[in-house]
Amino acid sequence: MPLLGILASAEPVAAQPIQTRETALLQDAGEYARAYGVSPTEAFRRLQVQHDSVAATDAISSRYRDRLAGISVQHRPDYRFIVYLTGSEPVPETRIKAGGTTAPVIFRTGAKASRDRVVWALTNHQAAIRTAARSYPSMGVDPRTGELVVIAGSAPVAAAGGAAALDAALEKLTSVPVQVRVLDRVDRNLALRGGGRLDGIDPASGKRFRCTSGFMVSDGQRAGITTAAHCLDDLTYLDPQRRPTPLSFIGQWGWGYHDLQIHGGPAPDRPLFYADTARTIERPVEAQRSKPGTRAGDFVCHRGESTGYSCAEVELLDFAPAGELCGGFCLPTWVAVAGPTCKQGDSGGPVFSGTTAFGIVKGATFRPDGSCAFYFYMSLDYLPAPWSLLIEKTRSPPTLANQARSRATRDFFR
Repeated sequence: MPLLGILASAEPVAAQPIQTRETALLQDAGEYARAYGVSPTEAFRRLQVQHDSVAATDAISSRYRDRLAGISVQHRPDYRFIVYLTGSEPVPETRIKAGGTTAPVIFRTGAKASRDRVVWALTNHQAAIRTAARSYPSMGVDPRTGELVVIAGSAPVAAAGGAAALDAALEKLTSVPVQVRVLDRVDRNLALRGGGRLDGIDPASGKRFRCTSGFMVSDGQRAGITTAAHCLDDLTYLDPQRRPTPLSFIGQWGWGYHDLQIHGGPAPDRPLFYADTARTIERPVEAQRSKPGTRAGDFVCHRGESTGYSCAEVELLDFAPAGELCGGFCLPTWVAVAGPTCKQGDSGGPVFSGTTAFGIVKGATFRPDGSCAFYFYMSLDYLPAPWSLLIEKTRSPPTLANQARSRATRDFFR
């Protein structure tokens, strides 16, 4: 039976709650309040500032482009933005109007290199850094310190003469400030396990694997759902009642800066995704956050089929995962987010804050005990043309009758 027929014949189920931007932020604010020990009201205020301040920090980034080492969000002891600049010429503190309030912007000077220069050094010296580090380290840019961060295991760092010696050698090699972090870890794609369960059987091994669906996309003619390229091509979507719907494979992009697979289906009435562990709450996608507009310290959430819903801070930008996880070595285009929540099966899942979509989960770095050090995602900036994210359009609230009619089709896309 065609996919549309399968969906149309699905048994009706009760409509699930669909969040507004405000209720979505309230849910995330609960996680923020627990993480930083502030009241839910203050957490909600801060997340409103986070969302509404992007244009202002983008303007600061543009104005100080030649001097900019990084922009980051500080959460303790208060909420503020830190702008780190090269040179010694001071810039007075200012304030950003966002979220119905204001937030201070503090300018620090004395950075040794601009962000553009550090990114250039990372991009052009990856192979030499791997040779000097005697391993396949992960690398990224920390906007808080303006440094090129190299994360390597204790054994190769010791073989290179220790962290201080390796740090000095890499600074000489790249001509930018370097911070060597020692972390015994295993980097891997989050293998098979927007926010819904995808199952498949590997024809080579006969084993069943799992991934997570991401966001709805369109090429102008077809609708599709994203997941990670390293998931199986032949996948079945399982709704919250575990009813299966076979998916139709459209395409795969998995080299360098991509880890994306798209499966097709009928056009949805709304671009919704699950935003809770139990898959009982749906959110619309109302905006897309660009990679240049993402700041270290931004508080983002993800939903994975193995770990459910969780939130944490953006740690590193322009991140290159260790090893050959991108059909070879990865380019420094990924974004790393702090653990401790990631697991096999989360691959392809949505990364978001409120009703704003950030990216889809690719992989993670695990400590020797199996705990999650951090995960990394592909920005939606890298959706291949002509595919683009489906965004919620302004519309009247749906009637209960319309919700019931459309539920079977919508459910395919979680």
